[in-house]
Amino acid sequence: MVDLNRHSRHVLLPQVGAEGQAKISQTSVLCVGAGGLGSPVIQYLAAAGIGHLTIIDDDRVDISNLQRQVIHGTSEIGILKAESALRFVKRLDPSISVDAITERLDESNAENLFKNHDIIIDGTDNIPTRYLIDTTCRSLGIPWVYGSVYRFEGQVSVFNYQDGPVYSDLFPEAPPPELIPSCSEAGVLGVLPGFIGCLQVNEALKIILGVGEVLSGKLLVYDALNSSQKILKFGEISNKQIEESNPPQSDHMFQQIDSATAIAKMKEGWSPAFFDVRSEQENSEARISKAAYLCPHTDVANSLDKVPKDSDILIHCRSGMRSQIAIMHLIQAGYDGAKLYNLSDGIIGWSGVDPEGIIHA
Repeated sequence: MVDLNRHSRHVLLPQVGAEGQAKISQTSVLCVGAGGLGSPVIQYLAAAGIGHLTIIDDDRVDISNLQRQVIHGTSEIGILKAESALRFVKRLDPSISVDAITERLDESNAENLFKNHDIIIDGTDNIPTRYLIDTTCRSLGIPWVYGSVYRFEGQVSVFNYQDGPVYSDLFPEAPPPELIPSCSEAGVLGVLPGFIGCLQVNEALKIILGVGEVLSGKLLVYDALNSSQKILKFGEISNKQIEESNPPQSDHMFQQIDSATAIAKMKEGWSPAFFDVRSEQENSEARISKAAYLCPHTDVANSLDKVPKDSDILIHCRSGMRSQIAIMHLIQAGYDGAKLYNLSDGIIGWSGVDPEGIIHA
């Protein structure tokens, strides 16, 4: 039964009403992670009156978490995050059904944990788990809401929604896990996970209520330093390119290449326009001698005059993820994906293959 007093502000909205609030109260959501992203996700799903919430996290609360993981407090240090999150939900709304799973998500338990849920929300901080979420949701036919944060940037999208694009459509290949820095290694602005987590809940509520435009086939990129956000469309572009390729070489929007292969091709005469899309500071600290500095990956659309259209383009960042976003900007600007190459292991991979090709400050 809907608590009309508790959720009166929702009920007043024509797009929600009592019927919509009833849908929310009948929906089951699983949140993978109760950390930086999971905290706002859990908080606002509970506040919205979600019917059932499953929280999976095998980590314990550490004092360093409290800068951004706002559902935990000093008194919870040392407690399992899933258990701490359950206590938070019950304090906020005792009527919500909530399960705390204090084990790590892996291939052996993912399908069993995900089934009987309507939506999965990604609150993880590692890429292999996201591919596991993607594969499992595709198998079960469940939509999932993606979120990620890195220093001052966040991303949000929705995958497997109504047979729409999936995570591997946007990120066909992942760099090795050891090349991806965690928050403890790279840092993150404390408020950023809160902002991105709230956007994830917003997408979940739109799915539940059937209102608005869901971020399916779209990647929202938020820059906290500039207070700006951009939406990149990727599903439509990918399908169009697949249809027009004759014959189709792959289902990917662009080419992936690692440092060893790129260096070998260059020795054989390959001469792509080679660009660095890390920050200016990163470029000043260390750079690949063969690569010219373009701009930060989020600003590529404003620097198209530097990028030729009549040659292959090789793009790199630190580890191969931000460069994929830069390539998405180029595709949206009309560049041919067949000529766009992502250096999948980034400057880290290059330094391992050709250390003499790295210039340090």
